[in-house]
Amino acid sequence: MKFAHPSEKIFSEHLDLFDIEWIYEPISFPLEWGSGSIKKMFTPDFYLPALDLFVEITTMNQNLITKKRKKIKLAKKLYPNLNFKLFNEQDFYNILTKKNSIIIQETIAS
Repeated sequence: MKFAHPSEKIFSEHLDLFDIEWIYEPISFPLEWGSGSIKKMFTPDFYLPALDLFVEITTMNQNLITKKRKKIKLAKKLYPNLNFKLFNEQDFYNILTKKNSIIIQETIAS
């Protein structure tokens, strides 16, 4: 599978290691509309079915983190019945250092 960023590949490998089912970029959510068309979309990096959670990985610069936080906030507002989580670089590396799937699942779900 081809990932948009190396951190996504590493994240997927760790999910596999701990037998956490995942789907890569399964759906895009419209966030803004105008003039009869969708103006802004949000495609979370992963969906974790067992946790019913959409995960967005961000390990880039602060501007990108801020932009993605805004998208997550808007997605939560527009789709309140769905669960979204943004992982910044520190969150991501904290997960990579965990030793068992229960801790990882708790971290993802928090």
